Order: sequence, then C-alpha cells, then structure tokens
Amino acid sequence: MSLTLQLFRRMLREEWRLHEELFGGRRFGSFPVVVLALAAGGFELLRITGTDFDAVVAGLHGLVFFFGLQVGTIGLVGRDALRDVLGDVTLLVFSARTLPVSWNRLLTVFLLKDLVYYAAFFLAPLGVAVVPSALGAGVSLAQIALVWVTLVGAFALGVTLSLTLAGLATRSKLAVVAPVAAVAAATVVIGIDVLAYTPLVAYREPSLLAAVRGFAPVVVFGVLGPLLFRPAASRAQRTAPDRFTRVRTLLGDDSGLTTRALLDVTRSSGSAWKVLFSMGVLFGVTALLLDQITAATGLEPSPGIAFGTLLGLGAFTTYSWVMQFDDATEYLRYPVSIQAVFAGKRRAYVLLSLPAGLVYLAVAALWYRPVELAVGVVVLPLIATYVYGVTAFVAGLSPTELLFDTVLFLGFGTALAVVAIPLLVAALVYPTAPTATTVLAFCLSLGAGAIGWWLAARAGPRWERRLRH
Repeated sequence: MSLTLQLFRRMLREEWRLHEELFGGRRFGSFPVVVLALAAGGFELLRITGTDFDAVVAGLHGLVFFFGLQVGTIGLVGRDALRDVLGDVTLLVFSARTLPVSWNRLLTVFLLKDLVYYAAFFLAPLGVAVVPSALGAGVSLAQIALVWVTLVGAFALGVTLSLTLAGLATRSKLAVVAPVAAVAAATVVIGIDVLAYTPLVAYREPSLLAAVRGFAPVVVFGVLGPLLFRPAASRAQRTAPDRFTRVRTLLGDDSGLTTRALLDVTRSSGSAWKVLFSMGVLFGVTALLLDQITAATGLEPSPGIAFGTLLGLGAFTTYSWVMQFDDATEYLRYPVSIQAVFAGKRRAYVLLSLPAGLVYLAVAALWYRPVELAVGVVVLPLIATYVYGVTAFVAGLSPTELLFDTVLFLGFGTALAVVAIPLLVAALVYPTAPTATTVLAFCLSLGAGAIGWWLAARAGPRWERRLRH
C-alpha cells in the first residue's frame, strides 16, 4: 500500500474520530439523517410554491459552494483553532516535520480526504433529498445524478478556491485583492458570466466542453492551493501590552474583555480579514440567488431585506471566531462574572460583524438603488443581534458544537428559521406589496432584535450556573 493511500485512509479515520470526540459518535452520526429530512422538506416546500427546479438547483449549488469555502478555511484558522479547541494535538496534515512526506503532498491528500468525507457525509443526503422534488418536476434520473456530481464539484471549487486565496495571503495579503478585483471587474464591467466557469454549467449545458470548462477551475485551484500555501510556523504565545492598552483606552473598555476578544481575532491566522472574507462569500451567494430568482421568475425581490437578513445570519461565523479561543472554566479563576465575559464578547462581535456587513451593503449599491437597500441597514444589525442572543443562550462559549451536535443544531436551526423564513418570503413577495412587506420586515427584525437582546442578557447567568454546578 503506498504512503499516499495510507495517509488518505488515516486522515479519513482521523476526521471521524475528531468529530466523534468533539460531539459524540451517535449524535454526530445522526447528522446526515437530519440534513436529509430538512433538505427534503425544504425542496418539497419550494416545489409546492411553484419555484422552478433549475432555480432550486442553482441556489443549492451556491450554498454548497459557500459550505466548501467554509471547510477550506483551514488555511485561515488552521492551528489556532485546533490548538485552542483540542489542546496540544497535531493532525496528520500538520506533521510534515515528523513524517517522511512533503507538506504539499500532505495538503493535497487532505483536500482529497475532505472531498470524499463531506461528499459522503453531507452532500449525499442532499442528493437523495432532491430526488422526490426532481421527479415531481419531470427531471430524469440521469439529470438527478448529474446534479449530485456538479454539487460535489461546487463543493470542491469552494474548498480549493478558499485554500488558494489563503495560500496567496500567506505570501502577501495584498495579493489576495488582485484576483478578487479581477473577477469583480470581469463580471461588472465586461459582463462575463462567472457561472459558465463553475461546475453548475455542466448541469445547465450537458456536454463534454461545458464539463471541461466548468471543472477546470477546480483542477487549477486544486493544484495552486497546496503549492501556494505556506503553513505558519509554531511560535510561542506573544504579549502586546502596549497595543492592548491603546485599544482598551480607545474603546473605553474598563474590564479589558472586549479588547482581549478583538486582539485574539486580529492576532489569529487570517486576522480580522477572515470576517470580511466570510461576509463577502455570503454576499456573493446572496447576489447570485437574487439574480437567479429574477431570471427564473421575472420578479425582483427586495435586495435590502435579502442582504440584510442573510448577512445578519452570516454574523454567526464572527461569533465563532470571537469565541473560539476560550475555555469557559478559565474565567472561573478570575474575579469576573461570566455575564461580564459575554458582554465583552458581544461588543467585540458587534465591532467586527456590523462594519463588515455594512461595507457589503454599500458594495451592493453598485447594482441596486440605494433606496432599495435602505431597509437592509435596519434589518442587518437587528438580525445580527438575534443571532448573537440565540447562539450565546444555546451554545455559550462553544459555538462549534452547533454545527455537528444534532440536538443543538435542530434547536438552533429552528430558532433561526422562525425569523429568517418570514423575512426571506417578504423579500420574495416585495414586488407585489412593497410598503406592506417593508413594514413587515421592519417589525419582524425589531421583534427578533429585542428577543436576541433578552436572550443575550440571560446567557451569562445561565452559563455561569452551569459552570459552577
């Protein structure tokens, strides 16, 4: 058995054991069943409402691409998150110094492992869930199989693109701006259809030429990512008393908890840029979905409600980064309450997520009228407040558990869906009743923000009681 194949098998086993250790074998093992049930219900609801199946497929590809980008952010978080979540451990992908194998080969095998693991564990349930709706729409079995293949391709594109951008960032942070700006210019100024160079085109135009064109970027980024990426060398923990004092004074942060949270994020791999990056990915997916819905239905959804809602929901990633360096029991040694910790974290969360979201709302003004985006300026902070309150109350200082702990995921997902679905429906029906839907979106967001604030105020005492008992 070759060394590469051994590494591949052991990395698959390592991935399962990692999730099993973090979330429990049975609870994590049931996660694909939950994905299958939720996705099947969602697809059937879209079919009943008359949504075109091709529009559903396009949106699904966008979401899977976004998921791939998040998985690929190992290049942005890497050892920082692993060390703080798991302690002093070394995964196989970080063992180039102790194994007779190059870093490039380790990272290539790691990418293949991620593709196989997540395709089987997460994408396969989506492929099965779409079957009833596809058959109901008159889609052939061959086309359904093609959907699953292109979904895997979209996921691979997200993973490899994310790692390639991270690889550029390890060499020069400014170098990341150039390709992103080039793609944006090609799309806006020249009018190039970016989707024609993604795996989705192989579903839309089933041909060998379309498949080669759509999957070529996956191959290119799959080669560039491991070649460009340079792992950060392990280094001792640093202190920055002068910087801490300056930031603390600027913010008027008496406790120093907000300052600590901000410096933890900015001094981690990817710095605060990863907040802007994750928001940018969600912004791109939202813009794509709005474009596809307009093309499929002829209706023009409210961009302000849509961007405000989805960017607000996307602030969850910022919450994860703000909390990822903490061990809750650590604070029991200090003369500070857990409620004060959550208050400091909340302020850091707001300072990181809201400016990033507002930046992308301003970018959206290049395509949409500012008056159409104005409601998003109200919706975004209120939904972000709701996300913080729900996450803090449900998961506390361990938000990663929400992703793969089936019970927590269901509760958290339900809480978000209760607010997100009515807002997104309001965005879709906006053309038929602009004033009514705008007022409805404002009232829903205001109510969600109030609930989020209430939950956030009770998260500290709740988790302090749990920690002490």
